[in-house]
Amino acid sequence: MATSRKLSSVQVDVFTDRALTGNALAVVLDGRGLTTGQMQAIARETNLSETTFVLPGDPAAEKSRGIRVRIFTVQEELPFAGHPTLGTAFVLRGQSGSSEVLLELNVGTVPVRFEDRPGLPTFGEMTQKNPEFGAIHDREAVARVAGLTAADFDQTAPIQTVSTGVPFTIAPLRSLNTLQSLHLDQNRAAEYLDRSAGRFFYFVSRETVDPKARLHARMLFYNGEDPATGSAAGCCSAWMAAHAIAASDEQVLIEQGLEMQRPSRIFVRASKRDNQVANVRVGGNCVEVFRAELTLNL
Repeated sequence: MATSRKLSSVQVDVFTDRALTGNALAVVLDGRGLTTGQMQAIARETNLSETTFVLPGDPAAEKSRGIRVRIFTVQEELPFAGHPTLGTAFVLRGQSGSSEVLLELNVGTVPVRFEDRPGLPTFGEMTQKNPEFGAIHDREAVARVAGLTAADFDQTAPIQTVSTGVPFTIAPLRSLNTLQSLHLDQNRAAEYLDRSAGRFFYFVSRETVDPKARLHARMLFYNGEDPATGSAAGCCSAWMAAHAIAASDEQVLIEQGLEMQRPSRIFVRASKRDNQVANVRVGGNCVEVFRAELTLNL
């Protein structure tokens, strides 16, 4: 006979300090006993960019390795993703009040540190894996995939694949207008990325809506468009440091999600020493939106 199980969850908006903006995330607080297939089905049910599952374990082990968390899109499990890492850490921090939360993800242990300032919302910042720099791409080839011309791309910075856990191909465009009107054929994009060891495109422009932002960004993928992509922002931070778009350890703002009425603010920085980029940090705010209970008949 089928048995019923209830799962507590929290939905938060990440990379924003205002509810109903930023990137929404569902966090299942105790996913122990769920199969991979059940987790994937729940992620399809939430229909958000990502859903995370907290798997509490031995407290002593969690102090060194972190709290085990698995991340799912509507289609697949990811080894790492930025807004799920930050959002899940915010939720867990609400239970402990710690200044640092360690998460054990498929990509390894990722620390998230928190800073409280009087009169300001709590700020969280994760340290991602050191970047791996991949291929530099031909502008004509990427232009054909994106339905653009080579002249639409920023000639002063390369199109390059970078990974801090998930490989993103950073594609800089010359104008904000071109970026805002971009439509990407996902089948063509996937075919190109499969051949070039990328996972997703991250299109950016130095022309921005907010003059305080360094870049305007969009990430179009198989589930539509992502309002804020922390993993891509980390790759982009490393790319900016490598190509002198941001100074070493300079914290800069990436704006994303404006085209879908989900404005997001992602703060990034990376260190560059002796021509090596490391210490990639991605931060922002988070707001709890609601709590819910999922009922599963197992």
